[in-house]
Amino acid sequence: MQRAEYNKSGRNSAVVKLKFKNLLTGSGSEQVSKADEKFEVVMLEKKECTYSYFADPMYVFMDEEYNQYEVEAESMGDALNYLEEGMTVEVVFYEGRAISVELPTIIVREITYTEPAVKGDTSGKVLKPATISTGYNLAVPLFCNIGDKIEIDTRTNEYRSRVM
Repeated sequence: MQRAEYNKSGRNSAVVKLKFKNLLTGSGSEQVSKADEKFEVVMLEKKECTYSYFADPMYVFMDEEYNQYEVEAESMGDALNYLEEGMTVEVVFYEGRAISVELPTIIVREITYTEPAVKGDTSGKVLKPATISTGYNLAVPLFCNIGDKIEIDTRTNEYRSRVM
């Protein structure tokens, strides 16, 4: 389930509008249900794996027993912004099939490009664009420079702090 909206009108019983994503095909669908309707809970398994390589259109991950799992590029989501070879992630499985990956909440990446700060541009919380080692662009504070290592929150895709 991706989203749920609760609606209660004056005369009718409460309904919930649900937006689903099929875990195997990635296709989406919507459904309107009564608020008291019950649903089956899906059991997902997670396994810690290391990113190995990209074999178009699959990303290949390996667990500690050297088993390889493939995840389709379209199922990777924002993880593609931060994925580096050798990185440890959690691969999510549904019915024995790898369907997506979950990144650590906070990761450290190096800034490979950013413009120098301009003097006098320091009022308030001023941000500038920067490119990290994976090629992803995000906003960082003015004091960040090329070569700095920064912490990034992978849930919000935002700068968190500079690592010394």
